[in-house]
Amino acid sequence: MPTQAFTQRSFEQAVSGGGIVLVDYWASWCSWCTRFAPVFEESSNQHRDIVHATVDTEAEAALTAAAQVKALPTLHVYREGLLVYANAGFHTAAQLEEVVQHVMWLDMEAVRREMGVPAPDPGGAQAKPPAVAERQAGLAAGPTPYGWPGLRAR
Repeated sequence: MPTQAFTQRSFEQAVSGGGIVLVDYWASWCSWCTRFAPVFEESSNQHRDIVHATVDTEAEAALTAAAQVKALPTLHVYREGLLVYANAGFHTAAQLEEVVQHVMWLDMEAVRREMGVPAPDPGGAQAKPPAVAERQAGLAAGPTPYGWPGLRAR
């Protein structure tokens, strides 16, 4: 799926729709943003089942503020409506692929428990995710675990 530009409305629809959504916050004056753009685009070509979207921080100031973006480029990754990764700074192709693989392997039940978010209703009605400003990055704190996904040193 090609990279798409998000507005406030399309952002809410995509994130609340479930699945994995990668969001690149950028600005035209940011040289690191322009360097990251082809890496992000290539990832969207490799992972057509994952939504890759960009937010122009100058055009979407309210969305940028709600996401608490303080530096550029910033990458947010959502899965099943929850922010599971947030990092400011340039990602190489290998680093971005590692993030994508890690998010794909996440145990979402464990993530929901850590965040205190109830599991979706098995009857099909999805619980509405919390507002963007209330979300916390479940995996952004601390070092990245290595080894098989889901296994952590204790």
